[in-house]
Amino acid sequence: MTSAPDHPHTPDASARPCERRAALLGALALTLACSGDSGASGTDSANTSVGPGGTDALTTGASVGATETVGDTDGATGGATSTTAGDPSDTDSAGSSSGVGPKFDVGPGETEGETEGETGVVPSCKVVDDMNAVPDCDETAPPDAFELDLQWSWDGPDGYSESMVITLVANLTDDDQNGEIDLCDVPDIIITTYAGNATSGRIYVLDGETGAEHFHTETPLYGYMTPAVGDIDGDGLPEIVAQGAGFNVVAFEHDGALKWTGAVWPEVDAKYGALALADVDADGDVEIIAGNLLLDHLGNQLQAFPDIAGVSGFGNSSAAADLDGDGDLEIILGRSAWHHDGGVYYNNPQLAAGIPTIADIDGDGQPEVLLHSGQGISILEHDGTPTTVEQRPTGASASNNAWHRPSCVHDFDGNGDPEIGVSASDKYGVFEPDLTWQWLANVADGTGVASGTAFDFLGDGGAEAMYADETKLFIFDSSGGILLEDLRSSRTLIEYPVVADVDNDGSAEIVVVSNEGFGGQTAPTVQVFRDIEDRWIQARRIWNQHSYHVTNVREDGTIPSPEPAHWQDLNTFRTNAQIENGGVCKPLPPG
Repeated sequence: MTSAPDHPHTPDASARPCERRAALLGALALTLACSGDSGASGTDSANTSVGPGGTDALTTGASVGATETVGDTDGATGGATSTTAGDPSDTDSAGSSSGVGPKFDVGPGETEGETEGETGVVPSCKVVDDMNAVPDCDETAPPDAFELDLQWSWDGPDGYSESMVITLVANLTDDDQNGEIDLCDVPDIIITTYAGNATSGRIYVLDGETGAEHFHTETPLYGYMTPAVGDIDGDGLPEIVAQGAGFNVVAFEHDGALKWTGAVWPEVDAKYGALALADVDADGDVEIIAGNLLLDHLGNQLQAFPDIAGVSGFGNSSAAADLDGDGDLEIILGRSAWHHDGGVYYNNPQLAAGIPTIADIDGDGQPEVLLHSGQGISILEHDGTPTTVEQRPTGASASNNAWHRPSCVHDFDGNGDPEIGVSASDKYGVFEPDLTWQWLANVADGTGVASGTAFDFLGDGGAEAMYADETKLFIFDSSGGILLEDLRSSRTLIEYPVVADVDNDGSAEIVVVSNEGFGGQTAPTVQVFRDIEDRWIQARRIWNQHSYHVTNVREDGTIPSPEPAHWQDLNTFRTNAQIENGGVCKPLPPG
């Protein structure tokens, strides 16, 4: 294991984000964005601690200037318990500088709140990027910017210390207390936990900077299911959509209050599943995809498609994409895809059910569907025609444990073409579109169905791959060499590490979960890792669902309508993007 080095962390992490911005941006003087910003003494209900490079340890009852509880959760009923804010305290970070400043969404020609400054740009707390054009990135990080530091970790309270689903990232709390929840607040981490059995699930919402708990839900949830977060009702604030302990779909307001209890997700399709949000008919209303069900934003069932999504006990992650180019999104279960009105788009019952990934992997300008089932990897054209059928490129035998695993798609080597990151039992690798492998690495995950992700932390055009097996988190370089590793423990379902700028400091972080695993829990429920000097480039500040592909959600949690075709510019799936000057960009190729 590569342990987190014991170095001082240059930026003052005890300062609230707006204070750090003011120190770093000087004359921009974020008066409007930072009004009312202050720290607060908070009492955590869980054991939260920071790594050796971060702030003082956050333990139960500790007073920390960087800990702040949300002010707009008072009165939440039917499902949330929030922490209580103490007296505000100020922390001056004017003397701190990491050489990497926070990045704002910047709207061209904006004048609202404009101040003169050296940067010549106007900070905006609102989303300005429509994601319809993706320019090249300019920023890079030093080539040696890989000193892994544990920024903070969190152990769930009262036995709720186990998690086997990905964390989500979104802004749910008004951290600067200016009356708005926006991109000048600290992103929050949404984590589903359970206490001993699957039907004891809870959602905890944690401060992305410190790990302090904002609130948790009380409604019993199914703990092996991945929720989704996004603005489903058009009020400008994200909601959390999850699965109740009785397999019904439930929704919570941004403050954790129960919003509604909806349709029942059939148990055969629901176990270990993942929810998704999309405006599938481009009418301005968001729909919810739950396996083979399509629900409206009120939880009412619209369609029950006559196929299964994935395999019970091994997970599913249905997705949506405009496969036929008509402006509406098809609901993709994997071996079948359906129009939102219930009509079949394609159906391949001869293939085993599995988990889909959507990208243009053959360069024809159209999306393909990668289907990962227990029989292997299949590739379907955008009309559902199979071109590759149930291949097993590592040589592992057919089984759900080996091949029923979600993949990610990214340009790992910076050559302008996509590659596929996927695991199979004791291997994780990056594959070309024809399923020949670039590299394979040894991992230990013979009993699970976990996935991986990727991000170009240095902005040099070559992305780093990440995978978390039963005992470790791995970060691989572009040739498959291990850059970094650290301990985690999991029995592994369809979870994977998540990359986002979770503390709004202008640098990406990695979030990984743990549970009891097979030899007892060896790691905290949630761990957030960073570069010791926060030199990694900035990722987006959101990750809203398992089938995340950047263009499916704006940074403020609103769902695009219509959704830009992600395969036309970024061409990624289950990976995050770099942002600069208020919008998504693509790193330049190496050299």
